[in-house]
Amino acid sequence: MFPFYTPHGVKWCSWRPVAFLLLLLQIHLGAHGQRMKDNMYTSVNGAHCFRRLNGTHVTGCSSKNGGSVGVLHLINSKEDIDFIVHKHPSPPYAPIVPPALFTRENILRLRDEAGPYVSALILMNNASGLEQFSQESRCPNQYSGLASVLKQTADDQRCSVDRAEDSWNPWGSGLLLEDFPFPIFYVAGVSEMEKLLDCYERFNAHELDHQHQRSLCAIEVKSFMSAAVSTDICIRRSNSYNSLIPATKYCDPLQGKNVYATLFPRPIVPEEQRVEGPERIVLVSTRTDTTTMFDGVGLGAMDSVVPFTVLVAVAHFLSKALPTSDRNVLFLFFNGESYDYIGSQRFVYDLQTGAFPSRGTQTKPISMDNIELMIDIGSLDNLTELQVYHAAPQPMATKVAELLRKINQSLKFGIQSGQPILTSNLPPVSAQSFLRENITFPAVIIASKPGNRFYHSIYDDQENLHYRYGNHSRKVDFTQLEDLDLGDRSDLYGNDSIQMRIRNASTLIGMSIYELLVGRAYDQRNGTNSVLIDEFLHCFLESADCPLFRATVKPDTPHVYPAPPSRYISVHTTLTADATGWTYRVLGLLLGQRVENVTKADCAAMHLPYQWMAGYDGAGECRRTTQNMSLALSPAFTNETYDFTSYRYSTWTESTWSDMSARIFLRPSPAHETLTLSIGIVVMVISFVLVFLINSRSDVLFNQGSTSSIPIATQPTQC
Repeated sequence: MFPFYTPHGVKWCSWRPVAFLLLLLQIHLGAHGQRMKDNMYTSVNGAHCFRRLNGTHVTGCSSKNGGSVGVLHLINSKEDIDFIVHKHPSPPYAPIVPPALFTRENILRLRDEAGPYVSALILMNNASGLEQFSQESRCPNQYSGLASVLKQTADDQRCSVDRAEDSWNPWGSGLLLEDFPFPIFYVAGVSEMEKLLDCYERFNAHELDHQHQRSLCAIEVKSFMSAAVSTDICIRRSNSYNSLIPATKYCDPLQGKNVYATLFPRPIVPEEQRVEGPERIVLVSTRTDTTTMFDGVGLGAMDSVVPFTVLVAVAHFLSKALPTSDRNVLFLFFNGESYDYIGSQRFVYDLQTGAFPSRGTQTKPISMDNIELMIDIGSLDNLTELQVYHAAPQPMATKVAELLRKINQSLKFGIQSGQPILTSNLPPVSAQSFLRENITFPAVIIASKPGNRFYHSIYDDQENLHYRYGNHSRKVDFTQLEDLDLGDRSDLYGNDSIQMRIRNASTLIGMSIYELLVGRAYDQRNGTNSVLIDEFLHCFLESADCPLFRATVKPDTPHVYPAPPSRYISVHTTLTADATGWTYRVLGLLLGQRVENVTKADCAAMHLPYQWMAGYDGAGECRRTTQNMSLALSPAFTNETYDFTSYRYSTWTESTWSDMSARIFLRPSPAHETLTLSIGIVVMVISFVLVFLINSRSDVLFNQGSTSSIPIATQPTQC
């Protein structure tokens, strides 16, 4: 680098060290700026309420595009809501609401009366002393059940939203079906709650009437939803934009997979012989999905895991107790039933169109006429009191009720079951999709009276069941039936455990189905396995990294993340949902027939339906399986001319979104903002004046009187 000289010959050093110093200064200032940003904002982890749509309405929540900001305000009583409605000295607000005050009355008041002053709502996790918490309607799936298509149904034959005593969810608030113009953010972690409460107490909790005079703790919630109005409008909007911008979507249909398995393998037939035959089938079903207001939160323990567990135990019992029968049994686990029976509606549609099972199974199609009897297991909130329902005079309903009473008396399980109830006001169960098509369809529902105070909510978890993991799989083979002479197994689980109540109910139902199929009573002293039930509950309520799930995969498969699989139906993805995949594999283990003296390589060479899995001992075994999957997508989305206002099929979609986050920060007071603006204006004016003066005197300040345009160098020296 050559040195430079002033007009008077004074040497200037190279600019390189100066540039290096400037670069260091810029890096230092940039790093300091990042630290300032981190000090300004603190992230908060939680779950967001999101938007879903049906054919006529929109439900759920959305922030503004770019995020919604509100001042934190703790709600401890209705007077705190009055403060926001009537005073609101420093709007907009983000009320922090405990679950006990998250009622329909309070939340709708914040939406309707305080709407202009509320920009977000924070639900704080605090279940202590909570007696009820359900955002579902009092009549789940009210417009897609049997009663909705029967024109002459009497009032006492309909579920009543207005009268809790005549509803299937007496504690429901219906908030799950409301539309909110602001985001609702659920904070569960203790440390995250402490962030919010500490910030509120330090800056917001005192002198409430003079809040506008000081800086306040605020939260920014980003959860902007693209969809609006209804499914019909959202899909048409997406299609119109797709013609301009490919792959543009504003909502996606709720979609998943049903899982099914047959008790006995069905024969493979050539394509030309794939026509309906005289096959006789008993269908035993339940649902596997659940839902809540918040993304990824909610286990549905009592709501659907209990009947789900009962049916798995029944299927396992029959696979061990019934070697042959002239009737096959189809076990079906429906998905998406929380949203107007998506899975069962699609299954009925496939039966009617000859599309079940799919051609890939190479078996004969099944129609409605092949099903001699359907036993649908609904919610079992009280496992000691089972009710039998039917929608039309049905001799098999009487038979099922009689068998339940007779076997219970023999085994002394202490389970009450009365006469079958003939009504069109059926529980919210999958059988309603069949009965809508034909009210005389041979469907029998086994359920109990509603008793779940946390139906379809974040608190329907293992605590709601009083479940405690026994962890006895190392010493008890859960793939075998259990000796009933062992008693109530109080040494394993304690008195009145959920494991034993499920064992008793599933054994009772399994033996009843056995006698229906065979025509004689089951004469062994074996029942469903309580350790299998314990493991199944542990896997779906606490951790997918569990002994039962590990037995269903290959021995060398890496361990999975120790969290329970989500059972919300969600939308289409290229990967099978975790809960669906695990259900599929568990049925393969429990219902599949073990093939002896077959190596891993030989089993893999035979392909499906043969599967290699670890087995109970983890050594690996080959099983001939009968389980499969079918599509759980509403038929409404297969017909481009479908009328979305007809209520014929489920029309639920889920909005798309790009970002979900939340962070707290200190919002400056109006006086601070005014001062900052004033200082900025003053600095700007001074800058303009200085620039003007310097520019007008530039010849004096920079040329220093020189008349030469070419600098004259003196004797050069090394810099």
